[in-house]
Amino acid sequence: MNTTADTVEKKGYDVEEIRAQFPILKERVHGKPLVYFDNAATSQKPRRVIKAESTYYATINANVHRGVHTLSTKATEAQEAARETIRTHINAKHAHEVIFTSGTTASLNLAAFSLGQLLLKKGDEVLISGMEHHSNIVPWQLACERHGAVLKVIPVTDEGELEPRRRDDATEYFTERTKVLALTHVSNTLGTINPVKELIAEAKKRGGVTVVDGAQAIAHLDIDVQDLGCDLYAFSGHKAYGPTGTGVLYGREELLNEMPPWQGGGEMIDTVTFEKTTYAKLPFKFEAGTPHIAGIIGLGEAFRWMEDYDKQAMAAHEHLLLEHATKELLTIDGMRIIGTAKEKVGVISFVIEGVHHYDLGTLLDQQGIAVRTGHHCTQPLMERFGVSGTTRTSFACFNTVEEVNSMVAATRKAVKMLR
Repeated sequence: MNTTADTVEKKGYDVEEIRAQFPILKERVHGKPLVYFDNAATSQKPRRVIKAESTYYATINANVHRGVHTLSTKATEAQEAARETIRTHINAKHAHEVIFTSGTTASLNLAAFSLGQLLLKKGDEVLISGMEHHSNIVPWQLACERHGAVLKVIPVTDEGELEPRRRDDATEYFTERTKVLALTHVSNTLGTINPVKELIAEAKKRGGVTVVDGAQAIAHLDIDVQDLGCDLYAFSGHKAYGPTGTGVLYGREELLNEMPPWQGGGEMIDTVTFEKTTYAKLPFKFEAGTPHIAGIIGLGEAFRWMEDYDKQAMAAHEHLLLEHATKELLTIDGMRIIGTAKEKVGVISFVIEGVHHYDLGTLLDQQGIAVRTGHHCTQPLMERFGVSGTTRTSFACFNTVEEVNSMVAATRKAVKMLR
């Protein structure tokens, strides 16, 4: 996507109007105005999301699906309205295909455990990529260990894109033993947008089940699970302007009906005897115990908030920030950006010769600028690029060009102090 400031303006994007809805952006850090560039770790929350969560506790606090009294009925209706909002947002066929979890990590662990039980046997293969978050590596390692399957990895190019074929013999990564493709939609470290639709189609030709980690995509891209053709799609609420401790696993109805539950307890059962238990229908089969009701209600409000705005205008604004920040950062001596894919969201990971990322992050914080430092839960990817960690700046719809300029100036100042 190419854009300019004029393009954004013509679409009526008012970043100041959006900023006014985020109370935390008025905070000061070390006496400086907060510049929040750690959105890939967790996004900030608009006032109406905060209000939705607190209103639940103040006015209708009760458990869901378990009572005939008025508060329980209202709480249930509010939670299920959130489920329908999310169904619409991702274009799932049915609301019961939307499973509430505590986040992307829980969603992917559910997928790996349940699909392992359903599909995997000795010698089968699970295919992931070299840019996966640990949450889309470790659960599949555990599943492979349990069932004797093999974990295979698609390498990453120097630009931070996926290698489509093996370097040595040009054979495809998919084989007749590939039972699961589990792939990140957008890299949390590189910002790379992967061609998941094409890879899903390749996996489907071979009868594989497809799982997409959408944690970094959900707030930045239009997600249509039917168009993608994926079987499962996982994401968190807290990276999409919603509360922490909330997440979703979308699943195709037919597959979810086949998958065994991964947790047992209240709400997910139909009948229980000491001899045998039968399970509830979707989605409750995968929602054992009392959910994070207030968080789910807040999550629904976050998605309704996003739908009030032109998503293309939001994406164009974030891309403008990405292009501007990339250009300005590269003027700093010794700067190396890790991940230069053609298709990216607003994430920039970088290293600077002679400067440790932790020291840089500390000095930026002293100037009121919040960035992330470290390996970003992608240690294999760091090893691929020969670094121990990076400084990562990640943008949201409420960030501004002026904030980018402040970050670049602060980085330049910090580099002078550290060299």
